[in-house]
Amino acid sequence: MNPDARCPCLSGDTYSACCGRFVDGGQAAPTAVQLMRSRYTAFAVGATDHLLTTWHPATRPADLDLDPAQQWRRLDIVGHARGGLLDQEGTVEFRAHYRFGGRPGVLHERSRFVRDEGRWVYLDGVHLED
Repeated sequence: MNPDARCPCLSGDTYSACCGRFVDGGQAAPTAVQLMRSRYTAFAVGATDHLLTTWHPATRPADLDLDPAQQWRRLDIVGHARGGLLDQEGTVEFRAHYRFGGRPGVLHERSRFVRDEGRWVYLDGVHLED
């Protein structure tokens, strides 16, 4: 992805200043919300390595095959609890808007994040109804 393009997470920053440093640069996201944004961006750009690396080993799939026909359009962070610089766990509720087969859709989830060896990782999530 062009490092000067707007980040797919729609933070308003460029990709390199926002999620690119986590997705491509190997930096660890300092908060659960930043990790959530970088994981959404990884889905949007097809960066499966970042997704697998930031998935807790207990719940991580053996491999991940993303469908390029699914186009991720917008991320809305609805809320979060904990997940800060000094926390060991946190939750992030989000709505991820997409198009698949020409039809719009929304993934609404409350995701749980924990620290594993000092780095934030995605543990699991609960799908929520709108």
